[in-house]
Order: sequence, then structure tokens, then C-alpha cells
Amino acid sequence: MKKVIIPLMICSIFCLLSSCKSHKDEAKLTSGIDLANLDTTASPNDDFYQYACGGWMKNNPLKPEYSRYGSFDVLGENNQVQLKEIITEAAGQQHEQGTVAQKIGDLYNIGMDTVTIEEQGAEPIQAELQSIADMKDKSQLTNMLSEMSLNGLSPFFGIFGEADPDNSSMNIAWVWQSGLGIGDRDYYLDASRQNVRDEYVKMLTEMFKLSGYGKMVNMEGRENELAASVLALETSMAEKFMDKNTMRDPFKTHNIRTIDQLQAMMPAIDVKAYLNGQGLGQLESVNVGQVDYLPALSNILTICDLNTIKAYLAAKVVSSAAPFLNQQFVDANFNFYGKVLSGTQELKPRWKRVVGTVDGCLGEAVGQLYVEKYFPAAAKERMLNLVNNLQLSLGERIQNANWMSDSTKMRAKEKLDAIIVKIGYPDKWRDYGKLEVKKDSYYANVVRARRFENEYQMSKIGKPVDPTEWQMTPQTVNAYYNPTTNEICFPAGILQPPFFDMNADDAVNYGAIGVVIGHEMTHGFDDQGRNYDKMGNLSNWWTEEDGKNFEARAQVLVDYFNKIEVAPGLFANGQFTLGENIADNGGLNISFQALQKAKAEGGIQDVMDGFTADQRFFLAYANVWANNIRDEEIVRRTTEDPHSLGKYRVNATLPHIDGFIEAFNIKPGDKMYVAPEERAHIW
Repeated sequence: MKKVIIPLMICSIFCLLSSCKSHKDEAKLTSGIDLANLDTTASPNDDFYQYACGGWMKNNPLKPEYSRYGSFDVLGENNQVQLKEIITEAAGQQHEQGTVAQKIGDLYNIGMDTVTIEEQGAEPIQAELQSIADMKDKSQLTNMLSEMSLNGLSPFFGIFGEADPDNSSMNIAWVWQSGLGIGDRDYYLDASRQNVRDEYVKMLTEMFKLSGYGKMVNMEGRENELAASVLALETSMAEKFMDKNTMRDPFKTHNIRTIDQLQAMMPAIDVKAYLNGQGLGQLESVNVGQVDYLPALSNILTICDLNTIKAYLAAKVVSSAAPFLNQQFVDANFNFYGKVLSGTQELKPRWKRVVGTVDGCLGEAVGQLYVEKYFPAAAKERMLNLVNNLQLSLGERIQNANWMSDSTKMRAKEKLDAIIVKIGYPDKWRDYGKLEVKKDSYYANVVRARRFENEYQMSKIGKPVDPTEWQMTPQTVNAYYNPTTNEICFPAGILQPPFFDMNADDAVNYGAIGVVIGHEMTHGFDDQGRNYDKMGNLSNWWTEEDGKNFEARAQVLVDYFNKIEVAPGLFANGQFTLGENIADNGGLNISFQALQKAKAEGGIQDVMDGFTADQRFFLAYANVWANNIRDEEIVRRTTEDPHSLGKYRVNATLPHIDGFIEAFNIKPGDKMYVAPEERAHIW
């Protein structure tokens, strides 16, 4: 499904940054650099990532339950412990039926009741699977797809509510390609991923056996044939999917169509009946994300045999349910999605998985309790002050950009000034009154939560966009920029230690939280964000020449990252990661400039622990990305993640930053050196 928000994904690095004035009053300040994180046997001129993070990587080996373990995960683990304390407190008491505490506590207890879950086996999904097995012809497909959509699944395609590209103040319906069980289309089309496809068929075979679906359709003992047919169907879909690089262009996914036009695009589905099932019978038009995919899908559904379509739908049900069923289902799911795709060796402890489920189903309810207990009120004001400092810095850089015309600069500055800043938690909390938590089965409660969420999302369609709504819960260890609302958001979950040190000199804080804030602001002016105006409407407000200048400068990053071999025979995708790479580049430049202003005003010590303030800035930035990662996860993230791998967010980003080259005296011939005329200078 389409995601409008642009999350940072490092987000463990967010924390509080006190003002320079407060530091002036401190008697003693540390450098903020943990020398144990360094690997001084490496040269910062040739491998800055190893130099800055090698010690951390040595002292923090990969845990079996992780495919990647880094600074982000350290904070994530701390948050999980805090959430567990909140949730188990509710779970250990009796509460009035229908209260938030009752829902949080009961859902956790049900998820932890492995005795009942084991006894139930595949029973919680039998009714859904039987309804699929009982389908007699394709005329029943529309109603089945609509019902599955209500349950939170999106086989073949999905529908959701989101801002109108032409009028960002109103929500409209969007139709989007979806339904690939492995994930990205490359897994289906790349010859080198055959082993993944083979393992996927093995997993589906096991799922069909465990669920009893093979027996339901008289294919017991031949479940592998069902699984192979699902792979074949999904491969035909993948061939027609819009590729991820093309989808980065918001103009290509902006295609308003009437309901009659939508029906003509996919005659294999009764569109009006489908929409009626979603409670959207009043719709007159939708935005179709991929206009070529839907006609191709309709053709696939027309020629595909019913048994294969039914096997595909059954696979969607079983795969989505597996984490909430007995251990056999959990293991089959983990063996593929955990071990094969990511290289993870062990399942996370059950309490972590159940805490994650409660958090996912009752996010803002848990978040309200989290904020009350863990988020200091002073944090919000301090963050607002820092955001203002970074806005001033970006404004100066826009004004001084010699490649932009005055008219485009004016529009850019207007957009920057209009950015909405959200910090900590929302001003109003979501109402979970209609969500029921019953003591029937773990999976049944997850389905009720999915239906509750689907109803909430569908209710937005045709109504004004709520500018106070948050796209992440307060306890989320992440942050985002949303182009349709022109907002940056920093949830409370990331505004905490260990990434901010009140006793540290401000140079390292500018290198960490400062860069992150600049990163989020820059998303408003990256290759996607620059296509939205200050109100969040899709609009080309650039002069033709300025647009070409931007594209030429951005292409420098595309070409540079495309040359990085992240694994044998696998190269980074510079186009797919362009938005994040631009944001990293801009965040560094913006925050480094703010540091120079702070230095000029006094209060930042120059040399500490043998490093200048500028050097500490870049060491702090690198430490944000310290991590160990498995080979399988390198491949998966390179395929699916629009963020570059942590190592290259350091070693491939810093060579383009003039301040870094000067701070560490990087010279021609050094591996970290890029000639000035070859550096990416954008923001």
C-alpha cells in the first residue's frame, strides 16, 4: 500500500537538544564522544564508518533475534521494556468491560495464553478458509475481495483514504497495487532470487497443510501444487506492477478516474459492488495509483483458473494469521520471513511480540499512557526551539543557492515557513470505544482491530483532512515528513536517551538530533517533496530551468550510489534511495551551518578529547548509524528499503559534505575524497 509519509527510519537518533545558552551555564561538559566506539586502527580518510563505529560494532555483536542491530535497536529495546511495564500493569488488574485498560490488559493476556492458542490450532481461521474453498465461480470473487479488505487484507489491490493531490485539504479514495506475498516485485523477476522463491513455495506448502486448506479443496498431499500455483499467479502480477523507481514520481501515480472508468479498467471485478461492501457506494471518483496495472490484473483474473485464485486468497489469510496462531504456524512464518529473507536466527521472545501486537492494535491508547509516564513536558519546548534554528539555517541556504531563480527561492521559502511541526504527542487522542476485545481467540481480536482500523480509514474518504491527526503513535521510535500536510513529526518515543546527553557539548548534538531535524525538513525539497506546494497540493512551482538544475544536482547522488556494490553482484539503487540520500545530504549541511553559527556565538568548546567541534559533529552523525547486519538483511533492505544502508549513509554521504572534507583534512587519493566539482551540492 502507498505510504505518503516519509519516515527517517534511523529514528533512534532523536533526542532532546538543550540550547547553547544552557550549556554556557554548565561548569563541565563532556565531549559526548565515547572513545570505545572508535576503531583507531582504521583511517578516517579511507573508511570513516569503520573508524567512527568499529568499536561499537565489536562491542555490540548481532543478537540472534535481530537481522540488524544498531543504535536504533538499542533505543527500540528500551522502549519495549517501557511499553511492557505499562501493558502488564493493565494486564495484572481487573477493569470494567469496555475501558481502555480492559482492552489493553485482556489483549496482552490472550496473546500470552499459549495453552489456549496451542489447543485452538488452526480453528480461528477455519471459517475464513472454508468460505474461500466454497467459492463456486468467479462471480463470487468481488464479494470475497471486499470482505477480505474489511479484515485488513489487500489481495490484488487495496483501497484507502488519503489527501487529494489537487486539493490537499480533502481526503479521497485511492486504489493501489498490492498483494505480493514475498514483497517487492524483484523477488519474482530477478533470476538470482530463485532460492527465495523456492523457500516461499515451501512455506506456503507448510501453511496449506497446517491450516487444512489442502484437505478442504481435495488437494491433501498435493499442497505443494497449490503453493506453486500461488507463486505463478503472483509472478504474473509482479510483471505488471509499476516498479518502485517509477512510483517515486507523484505525477505518475496521480490519475483521477470516475467509477465508470474504473469499472472499464477492470471488468473482472464488480467495482460498485466492491465499493458498496466497503461502505463507499457514494463515491463518484477515485485516484488510481497505477493505471496500467489494473487492466492487466483484470486480464490475469479472467484467464486464471478459479482454483488458483482461491489458493492465492487462502494464502493471504493464512500468512496474515500465522503470527497469531499456534507455534507451528509461527515457526513456518518465521522460517521464511525471518530466516530466509533477513537471516534472523531466533524468534523474539513472546512478550516482545505480544507487546508489539497490543501496540499495533491500540496504538494511541498505549501512547497516552506512555506519554504520561515517560515524556517530560520540557522536551516539547526545547525541540521547538531547535527546529526553529534549523529552519533559519535552511532558509539561509535556500537564499544563497546560486542555481535557483529568485521566484523559485521565494516559493521555497514560503513552503519552509509553512511547515507544521509536531512534537511528542497529538493534542487530541483517538477514541477506541468501538473496538471490542473478547476472550475468544488471539487472532479473532487481531481481526477485530483490523476491521476497526479499516472502518476508521474508510471514514476519512470524502471528508476534510484532519490537520491534527498523527501518522505515528507517540511511542514510535521514528519520525516523518508528510508532503500532503507539509508537516514534520517527532514522536515522544525517540526523544530520549541514549542519544542525547545533557552533559555533552553541543557539537555532538548538532551532529545527531540537528542533522535529523534538517533531514526531515529537507524531505520537503527532495525529488518527491519538491513537487508539493506549501499547502500540500501536487504542483510544479519550479521554473523549467530551476527544475533541470535540481535534477542535474540530484543525478550526482543517483550515479554515485549506483556504483556501490553492497553485496557480491548487488549494487545500491541510487534512484530508489534518492529522496533519503538528498535528505541526509541536506540535513548534514543545514545542521553543520547551524553549528558554525553556534560556535560564533560562543559556548561550544573547540578541542575536546582530541577532536575539534567539527570533528565531533561528524563522529556523532556516524555513531547514529552504527550497526551490525546480516548478509540476507543487506539484500532485503537493498531490495525493499528506500533508505541506504547505514554504512553508506556515512561513507557515501560524507564525501559530498565540504565541512567533513575540511574537518578531517581529506586529501585527493583518500578513499573518502570526492573532488569539489563532483560533489552533490543541493541544499
